[in-house]
Amino acid sequence: MDVTAQRETTARRGQWMVAAGIAAASLSAAAGAQPDMTSPPVAAVPVALRLPAPEAHQGAASDGRFLYAIDNDRIGKYRIDTGERVAQWQGERRLYPHMNSCTVVGLELVCAASNYPAVPQTSAVEFFDTRNLRHIRSVSLGFGPGSLTAMDRHDGKWWAVFANYAGKGGEPGRDYRYTLLVRMDDSFRQEAAWTFPPDVLARFAPFSCSGASWSGDGRLYVTGHDRPEMYELALPQAGSQLELRRTIAIAAPGQAIDWDPAKPGRLWAIDRAKSEAIASDIGN
Repeated sequence: MDVTAQRETTARRGQWMVAAGIAAASLSAAAGAQPDMTSPPVAAVPVALRLPAPEAHQGAASDGRFLYAIDNDRIGKYRIDTGERVAQWQGERRLYPHMNSCTVVGLELVCAASNYPAVPQTSAVEFFDTRNLRHIRSVSLGFGPGSLTAMDRHDGKWWAVFANYAGKGGEPGRDYRYTLLVRMDDSFRQEAAWTFPPDVLARFAPFSCSGASWSGDGRLYVTGHDRPEMYELALPQAGSQLELRRTIAIAAPGQAIDWDPAKPGRLWAIDRAKSEAIASDIGN
């Protein structure tokens, strides 16, 4: 190749590299313009109320007047206005190894339970009378797609989360990526199911989803095991993967949650290290 040809080739190569660089920069700028829904805001939503409760190790539930603090095998019922404990239930640990979260439906406290960290994974739904915390009945789900960690009632259906883990409590070949949201009928038979978005699963890892609650305006919120953040999810128009709407920084480091039915926008969660139930007012 003569000198002139070499110069022309070099010039063309330089022009291509410049154009490629401009295109890459444009793509990078466009990507940067997209909102980052995986990272929570710097400041967590303010705490409206803290309620000391020694049972607050797994989650919290509320009927608007009372707060129910949940542990593996015990429940405490507290007046929200005074913090006074008015009832307590203690179960036999071999029968209630891991009661993870509860929600109030009518006069019943409905709780998600499993045999975590034992495997194979089995699950059950436990029902309690909210008036005195008497255990009413148990619905055994047997083997399932994971360990039942959350149960809520919405739009005439039961909504359950089956968690899977990488490590303790997990089954071989099925890690946190197999965590599943399941819609069930009144007999707890599966009607439909959805997987979680990869960005949310990455925040769960190596654990899974610990809390799930539908808000009064019909939006689904979930929490992980230990991050102080909450994820608003939506059912997809098609397909089987939930969609991430936003990530919200909260004061509670993960665990189970429940919306207060008497005060719109008030979320109940726990700080297990301090044995406290935490109420925060979440805006739109």
